[in-house]
Amino acid sequence: MRRGHIETYPIEILLAFGEAISGKEEFFKWLLNNKYPELAVLSQSIRGGEKSVQWLIKNGFPQFAAFDSAIHRDMKAIMWLNKHKYRMLIRIADASQGSAVAIKWFNSKDLQVFVIIAQKIKSFLDQQTFEVHKRRF
Repeated sequence: MRRGHIETYPIEILLAFGEAISGKEEFFKWLLNNKYPELAVLSQSIRGGEKSVQWLIKNGFPQFAAFDSAIHRDMKAIMWLNKHKYRMLIRIADASQGSAVAIKWFNSKDLQVFVIIAQKIKSFLDQQTFEVHKRRF
């Protein structure tokens, strides 16, 4: 596993990450206390934690901070992810916006776990009102 490269995390960890995105505190705590703090903090960031974005950057995970912005279609963040070859995060961000092309790509590669994660992000985003003061990447 290469920390910070979402596609290299074990499937069980990715499923726990998806549950943390859904707001299930026990999964957030489990990730935090079991050597996956970056995924715990990313789940918190997706749910609106500005301090979480700062933590990600400070602790060597700027790609996850950029991903948080990319799911909101921040072009600067998407360009940064592309420049640094984090294309999987761009695909997940696209799928979280409902992109049929991205979802089809994941399904064709037998990577349904990322479709599940994208659906959980989309579900959360669809329930939110836009926060104009949230800092972007």
